Amino acid sequence: MGKIVEIWSDGASKGNPGPGGWGAVLRYGHNKKEIYGGEYNTTNNRMELKAAIEALKQLNRKCTVNIHTDSQYVKNGITLWIQGWKKKGWKTSSKQPVKNMELWKELDSLAQRHEIHWEWVKGHVGIEDNERADALANLGVEQVLKSNN
Repeated sequence: MGKIVEIWSDGASKGNPGPGGWGAVLRYGHNKKEIYGGEYNTTNNRMELKAAIEALKQLNRKCTVNIHTDSQYVKNGITLWIQGWKKKGWKTSSKQPVKNMELWKELDSLAQRHEIHWEWVKGHVGIEDNERADALANLGVEQVLKSNN
């Protein structure tokens, strides 16, 4: 088995909805890449999803990936809830449309290309790459705020 890609992803939002950002740290062996971005009118959950999506878009071939997220929404959504949503035509158990459906579909499509292990980590407890992903997400928020002034 080759090396494993480690991804640390995080989202941030100032207001919910409000300006938001996403960030991710990708590590492969001794290589490290940091990415971030944002949107002006969004939610924290959307930014959490966007961080994982944008990180997976960086991979140009099939990989074994460990994705570390401090979002229970992302981890549970992709590992527990998504199969039921798909069976029910992208409806929740209360027959409502799944929120952020287009992002879930994109994440699901990207995830199918790789062998992914999803790991929830507690946020803001000093885990270096998780803290860096949080800082990158906040840079994404700052970038959005600057570009809209």
